[in-house]
Amino acid sequence: MGLPMSETQNKTHFGFQEVDEDQKQGMVKGVFRAVASNYDVMNDAMSMGVHRAWKWFAVAQSGVQAGDKVLDLAAGSGDLSLKFAKKVGEEGQVIVTDINEAMLEEGRKRLTDQGIAGNVNYCLVNAEQLPFDDNSFDCISISFGLRNVTHKEVALESMFRCLKPGGRVIILEFSQPTNETFRKVYDAYSFNVIPKLGELISNDRDSYQYLVESIRKHPPQEELKQMMLDAGFDRVRYHNLTGGVVALHVGYKY
Repeated sequence: MGLPMSETQNKTHFGFQEVDEDQKQGMVKGVFRAVASNYDVMNDAMSMGVHRAWKWFAVAQSGVQAGDKVLDLAAGSGDLSLKFAKKVGEEGQVIVTDINEAMLEEGRKRLTDQGIAGNVNYCLVNAEQLPFDDNSFDCISISFGLRNVTHKEVALESMFRCLKPGGRVIILEFSQPTNETFRKVYDAYSFNVIPKLGELISNDRDSYQYLVESIRKHPPQEELKQMMLDAGFDRVRYHNLTGGVVALHVGYKY
């Protein structure tokens, strides 16, 4: 006699909770639906504005040029998409994507308000199931989104498939501080201050508690590098930013 369906489900993490794999996507959507309207304000508050420098560095490392075609996954409110759209110019194209309707709409409004149109398209996309042809993009980016993906190895393989030969993937994500003393300070700040900021600014402590926990469950620098190599990427490197609080991973397809 087979086990009930609830007992045969593969498990994954949602922050520090263990949940069925098929539940996680909906739970993550709920988190970002809740935080969408205050997303930019909270980013500034949590990072004291430093996230802007992290994103500028990521774009600088992307190698994106005029005429390129860029896929921005988990684009959120469009920070990277905006910068890419200016770089690729009228002859290029940026596909702005997110799995969450509310976040995608925030990105659309942000870019429209900045006068960005004509070289951008918007698409509701699951990073594990990219609906694009093989060898389509000069650059694929995902910033602060990979840790929320249920099957990261599947998403990496999908990115590799869609990248053109000679193209580059950039992954900007929270990681692990390299100094033990700094790590303790960072942990204290993360678990005590960030959820409180979420409560004060967004009236939503639980969503930011999840975000803090999800960072701790994300693969550290060397492990993510190996996952990228396993997915087929070559010459993978990473840059630790702000002492490893954030890492930018870069990989190529040849």
